[in-house]
Amino acid sequence: MKGIILAAGRGTRLYPMTKPVCKPLLPVYDKPLLYYPLSVLMQAGIDQVLVIVPPGETGTFSALLGDGAQLGISIQYTVQPVARGIADALLIGGDFLAGEDVCLVLGDNLFWAPDLAGVLKRAARDNRGATVFGCYVQDPKPFGVVEFDADGRAISIEEKPSHPKSHYVVPGLYFYRNDALDIAAGLTPSARGELEITDVNLAFLRRDQLQVIPLQDNYLWMDAGSADSLLAAAQAIHDLQHTTGQYVGCIEEVAYREGRITRQQLHQLGSQLDMTAYGRHLLAL
Repeated sequence: MKGIILAAGRGTRLYPMTKPVCKPLLPVYDKPLLYYPLSVLMQAGIDQVLVIVPPGETGTFSALLGDGAQLGISIQYTVQPVARGIADALLIGGDFLAGEDVCLVLGDNLFWAPDLAGVLKRAARDNRGATVFGCYVQDPKPFGVVEFDADGRAISIEEKPSHPKSHYVVPGLYFYRNDALDIAAGLTPSARGELEITDVNLAFLRRDQLQVIPLQDNYLWMDAGSADSLLAAAQAIHDLQHTTGQYVGCIEEVAYREGRITRQQLHQLGSQLDMTAYGRHLLAL
């Protein structure tokens, strides 16, 4: 399985902050927003990652992450010329995937749970077609809303419904078999002119190949797409790290925990940042 991060949004809802810098490169507390979805892919056991960026921004992203060798992984970059929706990422990444299954994560989504790595690895291992997650939110209208039957099985998904059938929404993290690319290629753009990822999920639902895993109460999921949610995400990460002593989205630590780099390599990375609490955390591991 390979991973794709869709980080091509211009972040117009965050103007003027994102006029000079892409949204996934903005800070969320003590690290760039992009670190959080990358850490998710790494915790899922994925070591080949494609980052989809806006035109003209490849160099900026590469300056941050390089080719991933320092993390024991491979990172490639490509562009989304025109914003055509989340499902377009599957088509853009077709050559990169080369027939393999995919985990797609949005570049402005943050996830944390005590056993997140285990949840992600099981989702990748047990995927029969498509595996997504269900998060309880107070206002589900801006999202893809999933409806469950009495047995807890997903029976419908609606994109941004006026009258949601539940409070469970599908966050920006999707595990797919490679035939998701064929589904995406056959989609008709929605009224918004986009290839909707909900339509991909619905295709798997009709095949009885969609698994929706409701996340438990002890998880964190945030969509940092607005100024308010970006601030809330930074505060949530601050509070979580200071309360638990665990770092969220620390890609160097994840690389070490996953056995991709040695402790010596980890400490070399930490020594480059030893003037910061982040670097001292790496040196203390």
